[in-house]
Amino acid sequence: MPRRARIIIAGVPVHLIQRGNNRQACFFFDEDYQCYLEWLDNYAHDSGCAVHAYVLMTNMYIS
Repeated sequence: MPRRARIIIAGVPVHLIQRGNNRQACFFFDEDYQCYLEWLDNYAHDSGCAVHAYVLMTNMYIS
């Protein structure tokens, strides 16, 4: 059963979690982390989104 749609309110922070499929690894090498952070920076800047904090773990990303 899919999750309900997230309610987004302008100006209110959102807690995001992205996990690997079946909790498998998302990041395998240091370069993977660096590439993801560059994408995050670029897309956050392009969309006007402020990233206040983040955690990169081998099998998930939390913001």
